[in-house]
Amino acid sequence: MSQQADFEKFILEGYSPKGESIVMGAAMLDGVAINGAHVKVPLKTMNRHGLIAGATGTGKTKTLQILAEQLSQQGVPTLLMDIKGDLSGIAAESPGHEKIDQRHELIGLDFKKRSSPVEILTISDQAGVRMRATVSEFGPVLLSRILDVTETQAGIISVVFKYCDDNKLPLLDLNDLKKVLQYATGAGKEEFQESYGRVSISSTGAMLRKLIELEQQGAELFFGERSFEVKDLVRKDKNGHGYVNVIRLTDIQDRPKLFSTFMLSLLAEIYSTFPEKGDADKPELVLFIDEAHLIFDEASKALLNQIESIVKLIRSKGIGVYFVTQNPADIPEGVLSQLGLKIQHALRAFTAKDRKAIKLTAQNYPISEYYDTAEVLTSLGIGEALISALDEKGRPSPLAATLLRAPESRMDVLTDRELDDLIADSELTDKYNESINRESAEELLQEKIEKAHEDEIKEKAQKERAKTTTTTSRRSSSKQNPIIKVLTSATFIRGVMGILAKAMK
Repeated sequence: MSQQADFEKFILEGYSPKGESIVMGAAMLDGVAINGAHVKVPLKTMNRHGLIAGATGTGKTKTLQILAEQLSQQGVPTLLMDIKGDLSGIAAESPGHEKIDQRHELIGLDFKKRSSPVEILTISDQAGVRMRATVSEFGPVLLSRILDVTETQAGIISVVFKYCDDNKLPLLDLNDLKKVLQYATGAGKEEFQESYGRVSISSTGAMLRKLIELEQQGAELFFGERSFEVKDLVRKDKNGHGYVNVIRLTDIQDRPKLFSTFMLSLLAEIYSTFPEKGDADKPELVLFIDEAHLIFDEASKALLNQIESIVKLIRSKGIGVYFVTQNPADIPEGVLSQLGLKIQHALRAFTAKDRKAIKLTAQNYPISEYYDTAEVLTSLGIGEALISALDEKGRPSPLAATLLRAPESRMDVLTDRELDDLIADSELTDKYNESINRESAEELLQEKIEKAHEDEIKEKAQKERAKTTTTTSRRSSSKQNPIIKVLTSATFIRGVMGILAKAMK
């Protein structure tokens, strides 16, 4: 048997799941695609998380697009972080092209032009369905980790949440939290000290500065009502196709703290809301985080630990998380070790440091008798990738250099008109784009402070009136009626004269 025949058998045995699967493309040997040797990823293992990596311009975004639209076709909703603004085209079918037909002919796969149901979401000023969360929903632990506060300051945040719970003060936005912190060391200092212990003004000052930093990155748009319900991410259309939820994030590339805050809160909310799924035939939801290094670049150790914990645990809820980045080294080792599907596009070796990084990257993949992994990594073309997946029993499939299929949807973005129409037609726009500003901790505490001030003024006025009355009474007693004075004097004289008359006798 020839090497090509051996290789084809090797691939077909490793990538032929019995259940539903996603066809990624055809395996390549010596740079040539083997027609019909399809590389398939079982839907059952898509909740085992994954990585899409590679240098700029090698096709990572299109690979993400392929996965999202194929999942949608099989009834699995997805959530895409659109950092570069080039994923909206999933809502329109591909115009087709001669090169696409040639590629699919090499793969041995029919090409169909199809669009997917798409929902455009936003956490900033951009148009789309507004995603928000309240400070209360974050909770003291998550908020402390996001702000990267000290242990003492974390204790104060817990006290603030307890105080608000005890006094029925809703913590909705950052203004509410700032107001309570100011109250704890200002007008409410004695109240806090009596019931919850002394709160240091230096600690609250430090936390207020961190909150202002978060606000400067646009977090005031994210915190508030109406809260986004994560169950709306798992909607399907009338044909049973899963919605592709695209979050527009093109204006927060330079605001990593806001991005990491949003991502961590979203993952935590999904984990706390979704029920346990166990080993299901397909995932409940798959998240794709493009430019994933933005989450980790400025994350504190506590925040990284929180992300790692959630990634480990969220799989049991039927949720898959896929990180898209230029280099696997962008992902912390603790997270990288949890990833089942790895799709590695080409890396470029321009410097000695690059060559060292490529060798380290090659070590993340199974050893193959058909490839020199480090060499293949630098020779892959656009739309080609090394794939290492898990089979239906959770075992690593053989490494396969793959000629990837083309997206069935448009590889370009929607026009402004198309985007506006898509947002206007959304069932979620009316639900979430109404701004709600109900009475919360900031207003209630302000009323409390003003009432206390009014009571203080009234008490002071009463004391002043009482003091005036006492003084007036004393003055009145010292200024007696002249008639009474004359009578009193006459009585006194008569008494004295009577005493003298008796003495003379």
